[in-house]
Amino acid sequence: MTRSELIARLAVEYPHLRARDVEVVVATIFDRISATLAEGGRIELRGFGAFTTRRRAARTGRNPRTGEAVAVSGKGMPHFRPGKELRVRVNGGKDPGEEH
Repeated sequence: MTRSELIARLAVEYPHLRARDVEVVVATIFDRISATLAEGGRIELRGFGAFTTRRRAARTGRNPRTGEAVAVSGKGMPHFRPGKELRVRVNGGKDPGEEH
């Protein structure tokens, strides 16, 4: 689902809200999530999952064309860990972590 599809679906589900207002709400939520991750924070949405950042260490890579060694600097990468309710829903009502 794309951002525009999400906005369209929410506008249909909540007809008392204008599509422009729904667009502003969705943009605000995504902007806040991005800003919090950029600051090194954590976003937890109960039942859905948690967004964090993980640090990738600097390393030596290779230029695929020449084979020459290239220094690749360290960087932060966004990471998502799904919550139990999301895992159960995705797996058809069964928790993949349970032993049965």
